[in-house]
Amino acid sequence: MESPPSLETVHQAVYALYHNPDPAEKEKASLWLGQLQKSVFSWKIADEVLHTSTDVECCYFAAQTMRTKIQHSFHELPPESHLPLRDSLMDHISKINETTNSVIGTQLYLALADLALQMGSWEKPAIDLIERYSMTSVPPLLEMLTFLPEEVNSRALRLGSNRRQELLHKFTLAVPNVSEFLKMCLNNSGNNPQIQIKVFKCFTSWVSVQAMTLNDVTDNIVVATAFHVLANRMASSNLHEAAADCVCSLLECLEDNNNQQSIEMQLFNGVISLEQPFHISVAHEEHEKCVNYCRVFTELAESFLEKIVSGSSPNKAHFAIKIFDLVLTCVGHHDYEVAAITFNLWYRLSEELYQKKNSGLTSLFKPYIERLIEALCRHCQMEPDHEGILEEGDDFPDFRMKVAELIRDVVFIIGSSNCFRQMFISLQGPNTTWDTTEAALFIMQAVAKNIIPEENDVVPKVVEAILNLPPNTHIAVRSTSVLLLGELCEWIEKHPQYLEPVLNMVLFCLQQPQLANSAANCLQSICSTCKNQMVAKFLGLLQILQSLDKFVLTNESVVGLLKGVASILSIMHPDQLQQAMRDVCLIQIKPLVHLIENDVKLEKGTKTDPAVWMDRVSAIFRHISLTVRNGEIHPCQPVITEIWPVLSSVFTKYQANSHVMERCCRCIRFAVRCVGKQSANLLEPLVKQIVTLYSQHEHSCFLYLGSILVDEYASEPGCIQGLLEMLQAFIHPTFTLLQGEAGLKLHPDTVDDLFRLCARFLQRAPVPFLTAPAINSILECALSCIALDHRDANSSVMKFFYDLIHAGMTNEDHEDFSLRQRLIQNIIQEKGSDLVNNLLTASVFYLQIYMLSDVADVLMELILLDKQSAGRWVEQSLKRMPTHNSTGSITATPKQMEDFHRTLLSACSSKTLTTTLKEFSRLYR
Repeated sequence: MESPPSLETVHQAVYALYHNPDPAEKEKASLWLGQLQKSVFSWKIADEVLHTSTDVECCYFAAQTMRTKIQHSFHELPPESHLPLRDSLMDHISKINETTNSVIGTQLYLALADLALQMGSWEKPAIDLIERYSMTSVPPLLEMLTFLPEEVNSRALRLGSNRRQELLHKFTLAVPNVSEFLKMCLNNSGNNPQIQIKVFKCFTSWVSVQAMTLNDVTDNIVVATAFHVLANRMASSNLHEAAADCVCSLLECLEDNNNQQSIEMQLFNGVISLEQPFHISVAHEEHEKCVNYCRVFTELAESFLEKIVSGSSPNKAHFAIKIFDLVLTCVGHHDYEVAAITFNLWYRLSEELYQKKNSGLTSLFKPYIERLIEALCRHCQMEPDHEGILEEGDDFPDFRMKVAELIRDVVFIIGSSNCFRQMFISLQGPNTTWDTTEAALFIMQAVAKNIIPEENDVVPKVVEAILNLPPNTHIAVRSTSVLLLGELCEWIEKHPQYLEPVLNMVLFCLQQPQLANSAANCLQSICSTCKNQMVAKFLGLLQILQSLDKFVLTNESVVGLLKGVASILSIMHPDQLQQAMRDVCLIQIKPLVHLIENDVKLEKGTKTDPAVWMDRVSAIFRHISLTVRNGEIHPCQPVITEIWPVLSSVFTKYQANSHVMERCCRCIRFAVRCVGKQSANLLEPLVKQIVTLYSQHEHSCFLYLGSILVDEYASEPGCIQGLLEMLQAFIHPTFTLLQGEAGLKLHPDTVDDLFRLCARFLQRAPVPFLTAPAINSILECALSCIALDHRDANSSVMKFFYDLIHAGMTNEDHEDFSLRQRLIQNIIQEKGSDLVNNLLTASVFYLQIYMLSDVADVLMELILLDKQSAGRWVEQSLKRMPTHNSTGSITATPKQMEDFHRTLLSACSSKTLTTTLKEFSRLYR
């Protein structure tokens, strides 16, 4: 946009965006307005629209533009324009009244908050706002004071830790003014719930960033009002929730500063006093309030957790342990969503007790965990009128899976056998219904793998009961029972007399549509664990595999079953294995041949999708585990040779379909891994085919498959040249793709797979790779990819650089170590300065914090290789780093730069170096 548009043009574009019935015109208006927002003219345009327009949509566009410009493009403004902009925004806010659309107000409040945080010359934003608006615009002022602390940690602003610390100090100084203003608001509110909600939210915001500390809240009217609201049955849901948020923020603060005894007891007694209001809310079925109470009780328990555990002994519990009774009362609430709020507390308790390793202390908490499991068992009950089994993807099955995970984590406190027995006893009750039975079996299923295989008391009775379920048993009970048998596979292995009847039951269930997947999962577990006994039953198993598509099974269940079958194949005698392997593979290959020869239309995820069948073949090769002596032919090698033409035909026929190509490459990957170098007869035709296909379609999976071939064959001198030619053939289309507009961002999978391939060369054939014609182009590409903010792609680039540097230091019986070392040293001296600069720049400005450990690995290797040069390059890079941001605020002081440089070079591990990088990057974020 070369010149500023007229206000009339902006009004017309906004009108078209919201009201033009023509989608093309809407899209055109949207694009134009987007370009306007990116332009430097939008500052003035937005300000003028807010001054002159009364149209809600135009004002919203202008307010939102102002907010996003301040948030993302504040650097466009010269410092002398900051004050006029602030005054203009404050003027707009002064005109807000009850008739102003709330979303417009919110955007303006956020805009002013973001401006205050970035505008270094504004010394006392909170105090100035209170002085300006406290007598005239209380609701807007409350919202602005709420946003100020909230926006401090906005990742979009990139304030830097120095500026954040400066702001938090300013906020701390403003606390008396803020507290006095909030007190005034409550005193003058006349119990206006809207004002009270805003006061609670504002208070919560200041507590959450620890500007307002525990010392500031002793006898605070806001805290007292929050507890009063929580105890008041007549409080509205929104007010009740805001009060709960307020108390929870204080409790979180208490956990971080747990040496404030007076406020600790004040909050503890305040929360404990809410037990009766909670029961009243339960009686009146006020679900939202019950959720709020549960949050508060759980937060109190978490804030006291360390004190409760460390302050208890086997003979005497800490006084605060009674909070667990309140939390368990919440777990007993009829709605499972309330119980789910407490899960993190139980995880943390189990972690604390596990770390202590004190059996006496652990036993103190045993009654609480027993009550927890009983309550969770009730929550896992299906509705009595439910028909069929639960369908995956719904909220309730997801909750049950979380329950199973939680129980597996905490069950050591009471013992798996005790839990199993506890559930079994519950099944003996006189009024047991199908839904209570199913829930108890589900809990037993969660802990069954922990039962010692020699158990002969409860488990035999459970297995007998399952095997003798009457025909009219509810289908859900049958399904869970079969899954439980699968989890008891280690017990069944030690009790082989049960194997035959269990297999008979599984075969029967496979033929029932609603039970087929459960039966397949059970059979997979039995095949994997009882494989020695299952070898004798392989022919029967083969018949099941031949009939699989007559059963109602998901492909996931079939793949799982084939995984179990592969574990049986792995222990067969070689004379049996080859034919057995061929039979199993051909069951999956024949449908593929049918699809190709009959040109069947592909429907993704159905049996017309070649990927479905290749997933099955992959599962077989992936889970075959054999040890073959030197000179012996791998039993699977002839099978792979036999099926290769079919896989090659899949490549040819579906070459434009990335989904199918990915699965076919994956299948070949596991086939090659299965037989290793004995797949050499496929190497030449396979490489030729994937190189040709890649030049036409650029599917990154071909690069990944190439890396597998390099890993397997690059140690063979006769294969190296062919593999380097493969790399060279890949390079041109890859670079063309990545050098296009936003090429790196649009094709992270290609970056990922390209540098996996290059890293494999460095590991297996470093000297041929380092002397290849494309090496300089590859290095330049890798340098440009360092700032790519994509986890997998960036990780592969970092691994490439790590392997490059590492190869210059380790002599793992390579005769060419001297040459390799010289080549790498030359590369590092030539590219080292750019490498270090790109690594530090990416760490500071582009990469996510969690990605910095990979950067640290590379820098650590560089320091180990050549500390002196690394120190010089780090120093050069730091000199290029900005010491002030666009608003004049300090990003990094000379001392911080010096400390970073020294700490970086003195780091003795990647872990230490990662911490150093994270701390330094926060100066700019």
